[in-house]
Amino acid sequence: MTAQKGKDLLLKLDTNGAGAFETVAGLRSRSLSFNAQTVDVTNTDSTGAWRELLGEAGAKSASLSGAGVFKDATTDASVRELFFAGTIRNWQVIVPDFGTVEGAFQITSLDYSGEHDGEMTYDLSLASASALSFTAAA
Repeated sequence: MTAQKGKDLLLKLDTNGAGAFETVAGLRSRSLSFNAQTVDVTNTDSTGAWRELLGEAGAKSASLSGAGVFKDATTDASVRELFFAGTIRNWQVIVPDFGTVEGAFQITSLDYSGEHDGEMTYDLSLASASALSFTAAA
């Protein structure tokens, strides 16, 4: 993958659960993180007392985050409503020249802030709520 513009990483939300994804407007920064827990099976017979891990075990998870300004009333209202209802909804993250990650996420954090002489901003964090799919870029 060659160098890419950060603005090309898109975060999209299925606002009504019908499968139509909309870009979450106003985001200035976005990130996607994959995580995997390990299962340690080290025992007294482990060679040289080196740690041993059990393959294909442990929980996998992903987290999304974004920060930006309010620009689009529709997606801003959708994000706020999903947070207060605790609703799990499908999201997409499109990474240029890499692919698309899609699946159910729950909003775990929604922060609002602003300076007296600046714009209102928000920070958003999401946690995966089920298996995710990956479609490689063509």
